[in-house]
Amino acid sequence: MHNAATAAGRPPPRLLAVSKTQPTEAVAALAAQGQRAFGENYVQEAVAKIEALAPLGLEWHLIGHLQSNKAELAAQRFDWVQSVDRPKLVAALAAHRPDTLAPLNVLVQVNIDDEDSKHGCTPDAVPALAAAIAAEPRLCLRGLMAIPAPWPDAARRQQAFERMHGLFAGLAARYPQVDTLSMGMSSDYPEAIAHGATMVRVGTALFGARPSPNKDPS
Repeated sequence: MHNAATAAGRPPPRLLAVSKTQPTEAVAALAAQGQRAFGENYVQEAVAKIEALAPLGLEWHLIGHLQSNKAELAAQRFDWVQSVDRPKLVAALAAHRPDTLAPLNVLVQVNIDDEDSKHGCTPDAVPALAAAIAAEPRLCLRGLMAIPAPWPDAARRQQAFERMHGLFAGLAARYPQVDTLSMGMSSDYPEAIAHGATMVRVGTALFGARPSPNKDPS
């Protein structure tokens, strides 16, 4: 990550360790090496880890698709939700974020390549969704998240990253609290960093192959 950032002339991004399907012991072992932020796809699975590892004071991000009926639990237990892609979720998260906690950090998930298999809003929907989040005092709009298509053509991958950076720059110009562009995974994080990612989501490169790869919807 640092080498990629140096080569691109950009600041090093934050590392989000994607711990979905990994056992609590593996998360604790990585936390012992200094990693603080962890990303989970499934609310129920994550809550068990959050409770078990509460004494470590870790930062928890929901990066998987959020069903409306899980919004209450997500609002209560996570520090970040990176997968907000529709107004209904904005209202639900805001309604259920406890006053005893800091506002919930929220990213708008963008389906930048218009893939049928991916969740996320269209690029055109970003301004209205961002405005709805920013209007909620129990939420804090922090930026954008995307999972660009794994095109074999490097030029097509780079175009997706460039489009995301353009959307992010426009959002940051309007909202001073916007500081996070979450994109890039184990297979493409150097390209994402070169195109302005401020957070990369890495799982396999840290933990190895997932115990249950057939359970991963993304």
